[in-house]
Amino acid sequence: MFGDLFEEDYSSVSNNHYGKGKNLKTKTLEPPAPREFTNLSGIRNQGGTCYLNSLLQTLHFTPEFREALFSLGPEELGSLEDKDKPDAKVRIIPLQLQRLFAQLLLLDQEAASTTDLTDSFGWTSNEEMRQHDVQELNRILFSALETSLVGTSGHDLINRLYHGTVVNQIVCKECENISEKQEDFLDLTVAVKNVSSLEDALWNMYVEEEVFDYDNLYHCGTCDRLVKAAKSAKLRKLPPFLTISLLRFNFDFVKCERYKDTSCYTFPLRINLKPFCEQSELDDSGYMYDLFSVIIHKGGCYGGHYHVYIKDVDHLGNWQFQEEKRKPDVNLEALPNEEETDDPLMILKAIFLQEKSSLISVDQLGQKLLKKTGISWNKKYRRQHGPLRKFLQLHSQIFLLSSDESTVSLLKNGSLQAESDFQRNDHQTSKCPGLNGSPTCPHWFDINDSKVQPIEEKDIAQQFQGKESAYMLFYRKSQLQRPPEARANPRYRVPCHLLKEMDAANTELQMKRTECDSANNNFELHLHLGPHYRFCNGALHPGTSQAESVWDLTFDKRKTLGDLRQSIFQLLQFWEGDMVLSVAKCVPAGLHIYQTLDGDELTLCEAEIADGEDIFVWNGVEVGGVQIQTGVDCEPLLIHVLHVETSAEGETQGQLVETPHVFPANAEMRTVFTTLAMPVGIILVNLAEPGGDEWTPIPQKDLKKTFREQGLRNGSSLLLQHSHSANNRKTGLNEAKKGSNLKQNGLDRNCSSLGLNSTYSLGPDASVVFDIRIKAIKELKLMEELAENSCLRPVDRNGKLLCPVPDSATLKEAEVRLGSTLALCLGKAPTSSQLFLFFALGTDLQPGVELEVIVEETLSVRDCLKIMLKKSGLSGGAWHLRKMDWCYEAGEPLCEEDATLKELRICSGDTLLLMKGKLPPLGFLKVPIWWYQPWGPSGHQESRYQPNCAPSQGSSWRVASSQGEDTVIVIPYRVGGSPKTRLRPRPAEPTRACRDGFRTGRCGPPPAGPASISISEGHRGALRCVRHGVRGRSRHLPGPGRWTEAARSWPRAAALPENEQRRPGDQDALALAMALPFASELAFWPPAFLRAWTVESKRPRRLLRADRQQLREYKLGRKAEICLEALEKEESLGPQDMLLRTQLRIPGERAYARALDLVWDAARGCTAGSLRQRVADFYSLPVEKIEIAKYCPEKFEWLPISSWNQQIAKRKKKKKQDNLQGAPYYLKDGDIIGVKNLLVEEDDEDFSTVSDDLGKERQKQLALGKKKSREALRAHSSDLFSSAGTPAQPRGPEASLSIHVGSFR
Repeated sequence: MFGDLFEEDYSSVSNNHYGKGKNLKTKTLEPPAPREFTNLSGIRNQGGTCYLNSLLQTLHFTPEFREALFSLGPEELGSLEDKDKPDAKVRIIPLQLQRLFAQLLLLDQEAASTTDLTDSFGWTSNEEMRQHDVQELNRILFSALETSLVGTSGHDLINRLYHGTVVNQIVCKECENISEKQEDFLDLTVAVKNVSSLEDALWNMYVEEEVFDYDNLYHCGTCDRLVKAAKSAKLRKLPPFLTISLLRFNFDFVKCERYKDTSCYTFPLRINLKPFCEQSELDDSGYMYDLFSVIIHKGGCYGGHYHVYIKDVDHLGNWQFQEEKRKPDVNLEALPNEEETDDPLMILKAIFLQEKSSLISVDQLGQKLLKKTGISWNKKYRRQHGPLRKFLQLHSQIFLLSSDESTVSLLKNGSLQAESDFQRNDHQTSKCPGLNGSPTCPHWFDINDSKVQPIEEKDIAQQFQGKESAYMLFYRKSQLQRPPEARANPRYRVPCHLLKEMDAANTELQMKRTECDSANNNFELHLHLGPHYRFCNGALHPGTSQAESVWDLTFDKRKTLGDLRQSIFQLLQFWEGDMVLSVAKCVPAGLHIYQTLDGDELTLCEAEIADGEDIFVWNGVEVGGVQIQTGVDCEPLLIHVLHVETSAEGETQGQLVETPHVFPANAEMRTVFTTLAMPVGIILVNLAEPGGDEWTPIPQKDLKKTFREQGLRNGSSLLLQHSHSANNRKTGLNEAKKGSNLKQNGLDRNCSSLGLNSTYSLGPDASVVFDIRIKAIKELKLMEELAENSCLRPVDRNGKLLCPVPDSATLKEAEVRLGSTLALCLGKAPTSSQLFLFFALGTDLQPGVELEVIVEETLSVRDCLKIMLKKSGLSGGAWHLRKMDWCYEAGEPLCEEDATLKELRICSGDTLLLMKGKLPPLGFLKVPIWWYQPWGPSGHQESRYQPNCAPSQGSSWRVASSQGEDTVIVIPYRVGGSPKTRLRPRPAEPTRACRDGFRTGRCGPPPAGPASISISEGHRGALRCVRHGVRGRSRHLPGPGRWTEAARSWPRAAALPENEQRRPGDQDALALAMALPFASELAFWPPAFLRAWTVESKRPRRLLRADRQQLREYKLGRKAEICLEALEKEESLGPQDMLLRTQLRIPGERAYARALDLVWDAARGCTAGSLRQRVADFYSLPVEKIEIAKYCPEKFEWLPISSWNQQIAKRKKKKKQDNLQGAPYYLKDGDIIGVKNLLVEEDDEDFSTVSDDLGKERQKQLALGKKKSREALRAHSSDLFSSAGTPAQPRGPEASLSIHVGSFR
């Protein structure tokens, strides 16, 4: 894009640009790393999908689930190749699960990707970055799989493996009548609060009885009166795989906040469920279950991280501990003299064994622990094991605490290995049943996203309590045996087509790794041949053409210098005599030799030879008959010498002239006079940039010092004066300031919802709703006509009328309890084939605004919409329906207008929302398009590309418009949605936000609104078509920093046929745009001259760089917006290129110059040093004379980017590489980098501007106002929550988790 705009130029010395012809080697994208020693594959985290990864690994290590899924072939599920065909029925979710499981089994990579799977869920990048609950995901994923497998042989897959039943019974103490209700479950939810173990929780749920007596009596239908009764629950049917969810998250009604219960909660490796089951005639072995997976949550109730402990049933992995990671056998006597161990039990036991007294105070024990290990209990162990006294209590089989818990002693029969409750409750864990019932050690692994580590079975006990504790448990029946051929066989029952695909992928991976290894270990060396060089002007210069003087050589860096020398000998057949290889460097004066390479046994890496190094090949003595001085001491310096011009007769003419000269760095200063043939006089030096005015005279005694000792470097300037003009030094300096024609290295760049008001409380002495309704009419003395046209509706605690109850329903069926409030309302209740729906207009739901309607469940969405519009008094076709989700927010739109309400699972009582805007056709996406460009430093427009027209006066820009409706350009693609388009009036003048310019990256209110374009997510070239469809719809390119609508209105829409088979490319979109009215008057920009960004909060966020991708690959979502930015030149960014906006700070002012685009190749490492070097080269400044900082517009702060290559973490005290794409910088495309030139500005960390101060003050006032509002609210509600503490920090609304599944019925 920028060409050679930033190429360095040293034409003042030589016309040769050394290195300009070098081949720049771009680092190839490395293939995924192979599996580690465990031979198991992890799953990459997409940003917030650790909960998904943990559940998927559990399903993958459930062989019966995995093999049942593999048994479904393409004839039932379809093929992924046909997923984009309109009429194809492809069950994408099961297919992607099959493919993922095959990759986890067979593909030789460290971690698999779930991108294709989450795409099949219909998730966008927002869902993948948002944290969710794994228990919620488990139920939603099973529901999605059941829907996806309808009509196949696997339709009962979930029920067959995970379905169980619970029976709830109420036994009358008078007549012994049993009333029971059966419930299905896929997972059991057990309490954690005030319960110490899983067995206790199950005992409370399925053994203990709830007695109804005294004031809480039960109405027996047989006795027809209130009697004493007992309620209990039992497990009736047990599934092969039992999933148990632990309720660790609770709500504190005093503090009005959620919290996580981190108390100790034990669970066994093997559990007998017979005491909790209804039938007991079976053998105990039919009720035995073994633990095989534990999903662990680390963190609090508002966020955290999931990983999973899994037992490898089929022994697919390598369960061996690496020597450096295996815990050595600890010698208790020598433990204090060895390194500290992570097991606190061993350390405490060792301390007791070394003490003469068997009784130690707990405080002394903590002090001795600190003395022996150098770290206190609270710092190292409290987070995982809790307080010291609590730890001693939990291990009462080893330690004996006194009654006051002040002293502790070691029990004589205490063993070194601490047997926790986990192991004591499990009397059969010493030898667990393995394959074919043979006793073997169970193989457990800790799978944490991409990392897989072997663990021991006893490590599970560490997850009983604390912030990192067990959250979901998975048990399998002990009777389930695996066939011998499945042992250590990952290819067992994998379909043939997946075997072939994985084999081909492994072959391709191996080839890529070989190529990458070769590319990463090869160096590009530039050989400068001595015979083709000559020494002149104090440096080496090529005597012949560049092609003859400099040869490029690709060489393996793992080879030795001797191998390099031999290769060069074979390459240079004409060489005679000795050959010396030296490291050279191109300096402004020319080429200089620094170091001779000795030691042929050293590799290139050991010799510290870098990629792209310049190697000078010569005899080691002379070049062209001239003896050459080498080393850094005699490095040639390019000095600008100013002296008074003399005539041919030697008379001074009073005019200063500048000539460049080259001097060795170890030469004395007085050699300047000899070189210029001038008598010894006065030398004034300017160490700043050429053209500066900081001239300092050099004393006569310092003339014997060398140039380097005097601090001179390349580009320094000297002013020579005769001795007799010492009195006129001031005049000479002024002349030097005014008359010097010194070349400036400045930064001049041209870059450019009718009820009766009475309610009646009734008891349960009537068994049918109809009896209650008639009694209510009589008791309230209402008209008898109401008996034919009324219904009963429950009233919730907020006073809202719920769905009417059918007259034929019993109280039990209607879920009406004692004391329930029912409202008698006009209108009949819906029949069994009808639905009672609430609906409202828009998303701003207020109590009492919902409307009601009764429709048939076979009604289509389109007809339902018409009925609701008619009842609302609305007209027009630009409306659609959305179902309100459980968060009381607008959910996904009901896109299938021909589908029935029953097919879309709309139930009575659901709330539908009438939303403005017509949905695009099925398979299309409606995307608002904005124009965008930054403002300049003065607040005026600085257009990068100006068509042949100028902006109109003021701050408005003309757009192509005519009378008629807004136009939607439709291009043939697939999946669609309807975003909200915000239209605002055009401001009369630029706002402050606009005048702040692109430094904030945020602009003022949009003048009107964006243009909306409907396009498909499934077509390639879609982004290019977006660019073509929009580029001609604005008459003028809007000014910088403004959001401007690309089009307002056109008389009609244009569309390509949806069944178009050929790909609509540039010419199709161009012809489409040209066929529209006014097209001939509009200016067009080629697509390559337009840059596309996603828009969030009116700021460009994500750069859409590959315009040949499908839109679904960008994961834009239904509410996505795009802005286009015009460019001066064609742009083609590589996958590793990062686009940054750089601004140079104006010296002496708290302001910045206009923003310039900088393309930074981050392939070699996204480090601070690399970025600083790129910025320095961009502005032609020394890298040590700049400071850079990233701007954070949300906080109005600048974050300095340190020049250190290493950073030290404050807590862990270990070095880590500073990747700028990670914390704390999170550098990405479009970020603003401020640049400070230390040559003309002080070296401080203040990058702020006046507008930053104003922005921070506005934020401070806003925060203060919010704080006052919270305090007022807390004071107002203090009578309700008198003991409440400080309210928790406000958090954003929670988002529901959903998986989108097609209809296969």
